Parts: sequence; C-alpha cells; structure tokens
Amino acid sequence: MEYTRFEIARIIGARALQISMGAPILIHVPEDLIDPLDVAMYEFKKGAIPITVKRKAK
Repeated sequence: MEYTRFEIARIIGARALQISMGAPILIHVPEDLIDPLDVAMYEFKKGAIPITVKRKAK
C-alpha cells in the first residue's frame, strides 16, 4: 500500500510516541539511534511498524 505524506507522518508520530512511553522496539536498530523519532523512522523504512491505515471507499 502506498501511503500519503500525511499518513506517513501520522504513523511515524504515533510509533515515536509509543516508543517514548516505553513500548518495545520491534527490530534491531543501530546503537547511535536513541531518539524515539529516529527509531520510528528506521522501523518505518524497514517495514516493521504494525500500524495500518483505514481509508473510506470512494
């Protein structure tokens, strides 16, 4: 599924909030990634975020 830039921002933002609140990181990330936003973006690039988007049918 292709996401819009707004959906990507929402997914990464929601995941970064989860990580900052203590949620487990789902994949192995490099040692230099410590910011929750950077970790969430890395997870998104690797396709590891378990968040989906529901869209209305046109």
